Amino acid sequence: MKYDVIVVGGGHAGIEAAHMTAFKGHKTILITMNIKNIGDMPCNPSIGGTAKGIIVREIDALGGLMGKIADKSHFQIKMLNNSKGPAVRSLRCQADKITYPKNMLEALRNQKNLTIKEGKVENLLIKNNQVEGVSLETNEEIKGDIVILTTGTYLKANVLIGSESKKQGPHGEDRSNHLSDNLKKLGFDIQRLKTGTPPRIKASSIDFSKMQEEKGDNQLWTFSFDEKPIYDINNQQKCYLLYTNQKTHEIIMNNLNKSAMYGGYVTGVGPRYCPSIEDKLVRFKDKERHQLFLEPESLYYDEWYLQGFSTSMPKDVQTQMVHSLQGLENAQITKYAYAIEYDAINPLQMKPTLESKIIANLYTAGQINGTSGYEEAASQGLIAGINASLKLENQEPLILKRNEAYIGVLIDDLVTKGTKEPYRMLTSRAEYRLLLRHDNADLRLRNIAWQVKSITKEQYQNYQNKLQKLNECQKYLQTTKLNLTKEIKNTLKEFNITINKNQQSLYELLKRPEITTDLLPKIINIPYNNEILEEIEIQIKYEGYLNKTIKEVEKKAKLDEKQIPEDIDYTKIKNLASEARQKLEQIRPISIGQASRISGVNPSDISILIIYLKKEYGKNEPRSI
Repeated sequence: MKYDVIVVGGGHAGIEAAHMTAFKGHKTILITMNIKNIGDMPCNPSIGGTAKGIIVREIDALGGLMGKIADKSHFQIKMLNNSKGPAVRSLRCQADKITYPKNMLEALRNQKNLTIKEGKVENLLIKNNQVEGVSLETNEEIKGDIVILTTGTYLKANVLIGSESKKQGPHGEDRSNHLSDNLKKLGFDIQRLKTGTPPRIKASSIDFSKMQEEKGDNQLWTFSFDEKPIYDINNQQKCYLLYTNQKTHEIIMNNLNKSAMYGGYVTGVGPRYCPSIEDKLVRFKDKERHQLFLEPESLYYDEWYLQGFSTSMPKDVQTQMVHSLQGLENAQITKYAYAIEYDAINPLQMKPTLESKIIANLYTAGQINGTSGYEEAASQGLIAGINASLKLENQEPLILKRNEAYIGVLIDDLVTKGTKEPYRMLTSRAEYRLLLRHDNADLRLRNIAWQVKSITKEQYQNYQNKLQKLNECQKYLQTTKLNLTKEIKNTLKEFNITINKNQQSLYELLKRPEITTDLLPKIINIPYNNEILEEIEIQIKYEGYLNKTIKEVEKKAKLDEKQIPEDIDYTKIKNLASEARQKLEQIRPISIGQASRISGVNPSDISILIIYLKKEYGKNEPRSI
């Protein structure tokens, strides 16, 4: 049987890719080694976090599943950095490791045009440099017009605990033994990466009284723009804060050579921004303690996750380390921490659409592209699914710009700069982060989603209704004058706010930093909900900064509009620096803007390139992607 799309892997990237191609009407098969592991969370039990929570909102705005399933499956949720500016606010929830995969599998099984099959893909079927399907370990062949690889950490995976190394994937499952070797034969640059996970602790052996409680927010939140909150705000599961201490540090430093990483047993490169606890101690020697969190993995079993305590120490050393922590003196370790190394491809070999530059109709998404994190993987899977569908439909691909989404930043970073370590999204990676906020993901992306038909008509109509309310609210605030009576001024004085005028529009009042949409309802009834008011408030208070950022975007956008022809020969361009020539030939950027972001390509090289294009091509012709 032939399919339109074959998705390999049932992790977060594979789920979004398969769901999207099937949603858009293309006959899709998702092949996974174990159906029970679809939507599995092998590392931490959370969805979202700094920057990552915004990615989940973007996934939802574009029609993905992650936000909706997280909303159905969590037992605690909070807004991180809520006291800071809107650019860094981001949702994070504690997702139930039993409920989340169950709800995800149910969503896939209810999706039309989607078949789920167990099997291990070990090779691709290639003809005339174009993928035509996959070959399983059993030699069964499955034909398809497009293949999307989302293999996670399973390519030649090794699990390491101290000097002990096992050829297996997370949870002890089979690994993929030959697929990465076969990709290498096709011309892919294979690199070795590493990530890890902390130990799990039996809840009944923990003394929580010695730790600081961390509760969920007392405000209702959702990742999804389409769902209402369904959880009991007063019945959220607590998490707990604790710290390493001098004894913990002594145990680690005295046994450093036994760590898989520092003992020389690891060949892969680990994530700089999510280091193991031993790596933290080596890199941050001046720190007297490091923050840790205890988080429940599920309401259905007695196991807690020790966030921030990732390690590859031997089991006996891990036991000493855990017992040195306050409240865990008698802790029982139900699952020891481990490092896992695996094969990944060099993302510089991918187009901004996530289609391979080497093999036509082959897309990749997730950790195979060098990223680390459920959210990063899911966003790539979604974009790969959308672009695979658009290619089948003979439509122009979707390439999100850096000023449109964190997803755009993520993919541009990967295909332009590459990565030598597992890439993690950070707010600092986004130069336009004031535009890429939690609150406005739908305003940035819902219209795009409608254009590529990745959302339903109902979702689009809800978005249109919200736009209408935002416009009405803005006009209401601009035209409504508030008589600042003595009574109102006295109320404002209670909040240390003094206003000398006797009348002012609500719009002008909100420009004042000390007056918020939380305060306004105390002095006047406003006929709009918090979501609408907060969005308008951000636009009002940050108007100057937003306009400045938009001007920067418009200035740089001109470079992205100058496309580079597909057939350009960089060896013919005189006076290019040798490094620039090498990088341009390797990455083959689609625009002057992308070329300018390549490490090793300097402004002088860009000037030379622009002059060459004008001379040889006249006006820059659009290139196929």
